[in-house]
Amino acid sequence: MTTTTSRPVGPTPSQITTKLPPSSTLVRKREDDNDLESSSLTKHHRVTFDSDVEVRIVEKWEKSAAVIQDAVRRALQSHTTGDDSGYEKVKAIYAPPEEGQEHASHIAIRNHTAALLSNVCMLNKDCADLVHSVLSSDWLGRSDDYVHLFVQFLANLVSAQGLFLADALRVLVENLTTTSPSQRQIHDLPSIPRSKYYSRAHRTLQFLLQVVPSACRILLSSLTTHFPHHNDSRRAHVVYVHNLLQIAEYAPVLQTDILALITERLVKIDLQVQEDLEDLAEDVEDGVVQHVPQTRLDSATFLDDDQDSDEESDTDEEMDEDVLRTRDITKSVEKMDRILDMLFTYYDQKASATSLDSRRSVVDVLMGQFQTIILPSHRSRHTQFLLFHFIQQSFPHIDAFVATCAQISFDKRRPAMVRQAAAAYLASFVARGVHVSSEIVVEVWDYISTELKRLHRESEAGCRGPDLTRYSTYYSLVQALLYIFCFRWRDLEARSDDDEVDNDLPSIYGEERQWRVGVKDTFQLNIFSKLNPLKVCSPAIVTEFARIAHHLHVIYVYHLLETNKRVRLSQHSGPSGYTRLNRETALTARKDEDHQHLDEYFPFDPYYLPKSKRWIEGDYRDWVGIPGLDDQEASESESGEEEAGDGDVEEATGTEKSDE
Repeated sequence: MTTTTSRPVGPTPSQITTKLPPSSTLVRKREDDNDLESSSLTKHHRVTFDSDVEVRIVEKWEKSAAVIQDAVRRALQSHTTGDDSGYEKVKAIYAPPEEGQEHASHIAIRNHTAALLSNVCMLNKDCADLVHSVLSSDWLGRSDDYVHLFVQFLANLVSAQGLFLADALRVLVENLTTTSPSQRQIHDLPSIPRSKYYSRAHRTLQFLLQVVPSACRILLSSLTTHFPHHNDSRRAHVVYVHNLLQIAEYAPVLQTDILALITERLVKIDLQVQEDLEDLAEDVEDGVVQHVPQTRLDSATFLDDDQDSDEESDTDEEMDEDVLRTRDITKSVEKMDRILDMLFTYYDQKASATSLDSRRSVVDVLMGQFQTIILPSHRSRHTQFLLFHFIQQSFPHIDAFVATCAQISFDKRRPAMVRQAAAAYLASFVARGVHVSSEIVVEVWDYISTELKRLHRESEAGCRGPDLTRYSTYYSLVQALLYIFCFRWRDLEARSDDDEVDNDLPSIYGEERQWRVGVKDTFQLNIFSKLNPLKVCSPAIVTEFARIAHHLHVIYVYHLLETNKRVRLSQHSGPSGYTRLNRETALTARKDEDHQHLDEYFPFDPYYLPKSKRWIEGDYRDWVGIPGLDDQEASESESGEEEAGDGDVEEATGTEKSDE
């Protein structure tokens, strides 16, 4: 029987292969051993840091640009469902921190703006408060890179969401004033000059107008709204006008409207100054206008100057009321002087251009402003000298202006006040313009004489006495002739080549003055008519005319002036224009009939503004004394007197005398 031995299940010992632990374990142990060994060798070495490595503490809200972009997107989406927690956090980034709160970092603001740029299509009208916060932020004072990013955001915003166009333009216009919140000092950033703020705002505005050309009309409305009030400081006006003139350069479609806006506001300041001056004593009034201090600051200096000399001080409360009023008027005059000088400079650059169209546009713009702004505003004192200067640079321009004034003064469809003002402008320009030739003087004289003859023929039969209400145009034209004669009588003398002359009255000095035909006839026909213009015209003009006309043996009117002293204008004024001629007695004489006389306003009376008056030097005709009549005044002028004190017409209109 064979005995069998059972074998164990599995491999034999000789077949068993010893499995070692993974090599990584062994390696780690070896590395650990090496670490221990190396640490024992180097544990006494000191650790040093590279000084060139920037060490920055990461702020609690600072996240990567991608994380912020996703967070902003989710915040805008949640806002549409009523969850504003994330939305309010985004708004807080652009809001000025409250007291005790930390400022948002520049990187955080940049990343959030980039995120809004990426999600600009989601910024609809429901996000208006967020958009307003962003627009009102202090972006202008940051780095150039951030300004570039913000401009991209604005351009995409107004392109994708047109409803925010007006807000974007409003913010940019506010940044062209002196009170914009975007120009405040930014925490942890160096300050920049205000001129750089304005330059950045202009570049942004110019870019937006290129992106959205239709924005011009909206921009003009905003420019009008933000124009400083006439009581605001000189610096506020100078800075804003300077910026408006820059806009006119890169937005030519708005150039005419912008210049008209400046002129309109300048006229308001001009009129306010004249109204305030009328409340002052005459000697004080002359001192305010003629002794305004001349500042040497240019407009660029005003842009960067944070100090405003017009601001009120603590000592104002202690000053006398009249002193304060005089000081305020002086500041207004300085303000007007500065703006006019800026406009003279601007128009001069245009008028000096080689392009004929550019030169013509200056006169066209000024003529348009004259008819729509300057002429209808009564008693403007200085603004019209822009026209006075540039019109005289060309004979055709002089002729066109004279024709325009004559046409308006003869036009029955125009309001009486406008017609009277046009006659005053015509007379004052012809009398005062150095470059107005003798031929123009004669032509204007003939125009007015012909129109007066027609009006006299229509009115004489039904006239019962002088009446300014009914015959205002007639009287304004007569006064225009009197004024022109006082200044330009030499141009009305007959020349040797004239066919006809009036020489029937010899001079008391043994000379015979010969006058152009019709000069004496015009005076004789109108002065001694029932309309009696010398009773209605300005007494100062009438007195000076009588003095000169008598000396030159043109016409003698002193007996009529004596008679007129006893004529009551009130007896002939009224709707009907017909009442019985009465003579005054000592008991019935009225002390004041000024309101029934023509205004003695002549728009080109002497110009005293210290800085801008340089522009009309060589264009302006001063008063010239009458030979044999004003010798005493002329001698006083030669001996050092700057201005003769006699002459009623000079006292009334502020004209000057010289010995020329």
